[in-house]
Amino acid sequence: MRRPLLAAALGALFALTAAAAQAPETTRPVQVVRLEGVITASAAQLVSTSLERAQRERAVALVIELDTPGGLDISMRAIIKEMMSSEVPTVVYVSPSGARAASAGAFITLAAHVAAMAPGTNIGAAHPVAMGGEMDKEMALKVTNDAAAYIRSLAEKRGRNVKWAEDAVRKSVSATENEALRLGVIDLVSGRLEDLLARIDGRKVAVPSGPVILRTKGAPLVRIEPSLRDRVLQVISDPTIAYILLLLGLAGLYFEFSTPGAILPGILGGICLILAFYAFQTLPINYAGLLLILLGVILFIAETMVISHGILTLGGIASMLLGSIMLIDTPVPYMRISISAILGATAATAAFFVLLVGAAVRAQRGRPQTGKEGLLGTVGVARTRLSPGGLVFVQGAIWSAEASEAVEVGEAVQVVAIDGLKLKVEKAKAEPAAAAARPGAPAAG
Repeated sequence: MRRPLLAAALGALFALTAAAAQAPETTRPVQVVRLEGVITASAAQLVSTSLERAQRERAVALVIELDTPGGLDISMRAIIKEMMSSEVPTVVYVSPSGARAASAGAFITLAAHVAAMAPGTNIGAAHPVAMGGEMDKEMALKVTNDAAAYIRSLAEKRGRNVKWAEDAVRKSVSATENEALRLGVIDLVSGRLEDLLARIDGRKVAVPSGPVILRTKGAPLVRIEPSLRDRVLQVISDPTIAYILLLLGLAGLYFEFSTPGAILPGILGGICLILAFYAFQTLPINYAGLLLILLGVILFIAETMVISHGILTLGGIASMLLGSIMLIDTPVPYMRISISAILGATAATAAFFVLLVGAAVRAQRGRPQTGKEGLLGTVGVARTRLSPGGLVFVQGAIWSAEASEAVEVGEAVQVVAIDGLKLKVEKAKAEPAAAAARPGAPAAG
């Protein structure tokens, strides 16, 4: 009688121990990060920080909700390296409906421990494209072979369709979610994230330290939002934004050098230039295009200094347009600068330099209207006889004056120099009647 009781007690103890061991798993979260748009350095940084956080908070898995047309090879490889070395299992979920995992996105999807797609999505078209212009035949073959070997290794490691993966690189094949599932490219199709997590619960995956069983059913979801730093990096990595930052930086520095002491334009211009150059690190910049943009700005400035009858302005517009088009040398549409942005920026820059800066330069070159300098060249009228000293009426006031030759009352005089509060004058060439019409001449009556 005692033995059955003892066995029952031991069984209950073991059950409680197992329940206690499994209890913490249900409280461990599944973290989710969204990766959308072009794969650049900012995307790689976001995935890296998300995996670090998932590791630190002992997450069950990190879900990467993916929607990308592709991106930079170096950034894609950085993301995959982080995924491969992470102790936290990764789940790539191509979603929502209408999303795609093209080019670099196909590599990232195949590298995940679990690959899933939502209905109405597609994957593939992973043939490498030269970001810096056309490649010769031999170089294109080398790049393609390298990418094909890389995607084969990812597919083999995750037990996915190796042939299709290589065809995605060599032949740019693509597949819908159902085709990808049938071909063994992905693990499952799911319309909702919660459904996906319930279906992969209990699946065994391999991390660097060994096999891990996913306990994702009912796990709390924690969404990782990009930090302010990540958002800023993502925004400035856009080619059009980087281009605008470059122009703003050049305009700010011009203001600072043309108006020493303004300070604020110089600070803002420097910040914009630094951000632009940071973005240019991840973009295929053509330095001939950059030099043409600088030449265009120089021609606009020259237009304000000399009279060219619009030739310098036309040259500046042509130089800036050509430079802007050439600045980012790539056949990839989503890595180019928007043509509307190029036209708008060129027109705004030309108008700024020709109208505003030109007006400022002309104002600086004009004769001063106030102070001692404003009196030089002014025409007035003698109120007393000057032989050589006497009084003159200039700019609405009576001044002591001294003439180089005798001047009779009522004759027009012109200020040629100023000595303290005494004016040095000489007879004006204009007749008194004409002089009376000039600024500074006394009113009739």
